[in-house]
Amino acid sequence: MNQLGNFISGKWITGEGDGQVLYDAIDGTPVATASTKGIDFASVLNYARAKGNPALRKMTFQERGRMLRALALYLLEHKEEFYRISQRTGATRVDSWIDIEGGIGNLFSNASLRRKLPDQPFCLDGDAIPLGKAQTFMGHHLLVPKEGVAIHINAYNFPVWGMLEKIAVNLLAGVPAVVKPATVTSFLTEAVVRRIDASGILPDGALQLLCGSAGNLLDHVQSQDVVTFTGSASTGLMLKSHPVILANSVPFNMEADSLNCMVLGTDVEPGNPEWDLFIKEVRKEMTVKAGQKCTAVRRIFVPENRMEAIWVALTTELSKTVIGNPANEKVRMGALAGNGQREEVRAQVQKLLASSEIIYGSLDSVAVVDANAVTGAFLSPLLLANHHPFSSDEPHNIEAFGPVSTLMPYQHNDDVIALSKLGKGSLCSTIVTNDPVQARDYVLGAATYHGRILVLNNDCAKESTGHGSPLPLLVHGGPGRAGGGEEMGGLRGVKHYLQRTAIQGSPTMITAISAVHQPNAKGFTDDVHPFTKYFEDLKISEQLITEKRLITSEDINRFADLSGDHFYAHLIQTDFNGTMFEQQVAHGYFLMSAAAGLFVDSYEKNPVLLNYGIDELRFTKPVYPGMSIYIRFTCKEKTAQELKEPNPDIVMPKGADIPKGIVKWLVEIFDDSDEIVGIATILTMVQMKK
Repeated sequence: MNQLGNFISGKWITGEGDGQVLYDAIDGTPVATASTKGIDFASVLNYARAKGNPALRKMTFQERGRMLRALALYLLEHKEEFYRISQRTGATRVDSWIDIEGGIGNLFSNASLRRKLPDQPFCLDGDAIPLGKAQTFMGHHLLVPKEGVAIHINAYNFPVWGMLEKIAVNLLAGVPAVVKPATVTSFLTEAVVRRIDASGILPDGALQLLCGSAGNLLDHVQSQDVVTFTGSASTGLMLKSHPVILANSVPFNMEADSLNCMVLGTDVEPGNPEWDLFIKEVRKEMTVKAGQKCTAVRRIFVPENRMEAIWVALTTELSKTVIGNPANEKVRMGALAGNGQREEVRAQVQKLLASSEIIYGSLDSVAVVDANAVTGAFLSPLLLANHHPFSSDEPHNIEAFGPVSTLMPYQHNDDVIALSKLGKGSLCSTIVTNDPVQARDYVLGAATYHGRILVLNNDCAKESTGHGSPLPLLVHGGPGRAGGGEEMGGLRGVKHYLQRTAIQGSPTMITAISAVHQPNAKGFTDDVHPFTKYFEDLKISEQLITEKRLITSEDINRFADLSGDHFYAHLIQTDFNGTMFEQQVAHGYFLMSAAAGLFVDSYEKNPVLLNYGIDELRFTKPVYPGMSIYIRFTCKEKTAQELKEPNPDIVMPKGADIPKGIVKWLVEIFDDSDEIVGIATILTMVQMKK
């Protein structure tokens, strides 16, 4: 029988001994064996730190983002190979789509975050902080990649998505990963990593894979490492309490399975679009991945006077679910990941039956298509009912990790908020309602106990990704029982792998360190206008000090007529008693336009391709007729742009193939007394030489 490989120290090796046998969830036949016996786990982590970490740390955020995008495109080319293997985990095509293309989509989403990050291996965090009256001393926060390794201990239910959603974040941050998938479905993870290795896209040591036991891996973690875990709360607590993790203050991010809930609003009645949405969403959450999702709905709360109608509607819909071999196109629900998982679910349901009853499905029998219900890990969807949710502990404490949910009544919004909290913290909750008052009260009342809340109604239904779909740009994690971690969340997720350090010094020194011009830093000028320079030749803190321009009442009147902005403060005939102004005042946008006239090199073609926008525009002091203004124009930050890839099916916009970058300029507008009257950051697109 084939033994899965472990990808460590740049090569594929098999563990010693026979290893653990992995089975096909559909027919129970052996698939492979897995073993990590004999592996030196300390050397695995040292290889990541010594080889992968320096290689990634040298890359800029832009380079790491492009690397993720290239990897996503490569894996998409091989997705059908992964789909074929995924069937053996019990997954339908839809289940596999969530796992495979959902995971690849995570790579794409995190790759896109590079546009919010500098073309540097590090970045600043937040705003500059002045620390002295003379403006010669300041503070800032710097984020640099940790010098360790991300250790991901993943669950069995998403062998592809579970890996890709985590490594996307740490790789963008510049930290390598060691992935330890749950052994039972690790044969699919191994297939994906073999493709990643063959691609040659990642630097050596950026990704390693362990298929089998984690052994004494955690004995060798260090303070610069990050450990993440997805699985049961009890296992997570055991790992989190590891003495080496505690002794070295190793960051530990846990996502534990939770008793997520869905709420039907008191305003929703049979016949409403929201009624059908609710039924559809509950059915989907119970049957997709055979209910083996950390975000699946375990508790269903409906108004007491809707219990019977919901009961009938749900059982009708669940009865339409065709269960069996995912290779059959009629099948809509496959098997659990293995017979061991099926027995675990049955045992947990028995505990739930202490206070609930089964109103749909059977623990012991299930009709299947093109499969054997005994040798395959099949289980009927099970809908339970509990009529006394406030006096029953089991529905709020026991999770059956399969196609199992419990229906419960509530009377008022305060009741359902309290019931949602009895789960002691969850990854997500959904309320289906058209009532903005109930929606607001539920969200604000329940938010402390849920990592994510979906407010679902007909307005957003077509675009909604649904209750159980974590999104890479939003926080994925939850408080309390759910583990207290945040696996994703856009830039928030990336920062878990970056060390935040407060830096202090002169503005000029902080500029030199950060490659971003800081307020009050020293600038320099030369005889060449910055707009005549190519992107590569522009230097941070390079400045242009312009001539002065006199502002007249005629200027203000003409701008008012041209723009149509006749606000009273810009009119000379206004009685200014009781206003904030002494006399007619110049439009702020006129000052910005006049500033452009002063700093733009206007008559000859030059490397500046276009004005890209204005950020952080502020007007700080009124300018009256008879006053003069001048501009200090400073190169603040530079970010190179990659060329758009040619696509024969798309007409590329003019200039798409011109090498270029975005330059941010600090624009400071001064008056006669050398006081700032306006400040902004403008962005220009500047051509490169090559």
